[in-house]
Amino acid sequence: MHRFFIEPSDIDTAGGVCRITGSDVNHIGNVLRMKKGEKILLCTGLRDDPSEYLCEIDEIRSDEVSAVILDLQKNARELPADIYLFQAIPKGDRFETVIEKGVELGVHCIIPVMSSRTIVKLDESRAKKKAARWNALALSAAKQSKRSFVPEVKLPVSWSKALEIAGGIDKILVPYENAEGIGHTRSVISGLDRSGSIGIFIGPEGGFEDKEIGQLEELGAEVITLGHRILRTDTAGIAVLSMLMLQLEA
Repeated sequence: MHRFFIEPSDIDTAGGVCRITGSDVNHIGNVLRMKKGEKILLCTGLRDDPSEYLCEIDEIRSDEVSAVILDLQKNARELPADIYLFQAIPKGDRFETVIEKGVELGVHCIIPVMSSRTIVKLDESRAKKKAARWNALALSAAKQSKRSFVPEVKLPVSWSKALEIAGGIDKILVPYENAEGIGHTRSVISGLDRSGSIGIFIGPEGGFEDKEIGQLEELGAEVITLGHRILRTDTAGIAVLSMLMLQLEA
């Protein structure tokens, strides 16, 4: 069943109908070729609104699709903790894979970081164009994985700004090749608070500098290992998110 995100103002619970506007109208009518009577799932995409509306298409017009509300559920598709992925921007299109898989695995927000060894350099204009594409990918992944919330991909931030943002997060995890054994990682993951916020810092292709690890430790970050193998930067975040999903999923 296809899922679409709509504005809260497009939901008329009293009248029992919802309206869909924007690019999804063309997608429903001309790409998916859906018809009156077919069922769809609708939600607002807001973090504090877990409502999911099971609807039946009533009318498809050129600028709007109207649907009758059949059922309303408070779904439990979201992880209880807000997970922030601080990802040093990798080369090529690998960051797009991080976004797609991160959204599927339950990330709350993705923050591209320009660390000391980050190879990719983006000026303000390119960064805005990239962010627009990144957020379109996040929306698509949220639809596919039936998230009730659309994670945001922020504009790239400097290392100092990343540390500033991380200062407001309850628990910070940093995979690092010089960390303690995997037993320490298991202990940290199993002891996480399911109701708090969690930040994950992933370094670039060349890894974090020792100075950057020290700055994260000053914030109270837990430095962990992901095993004996060296993972690519676009794999490491996905590995940590998978561990968190297993631990936090209700």
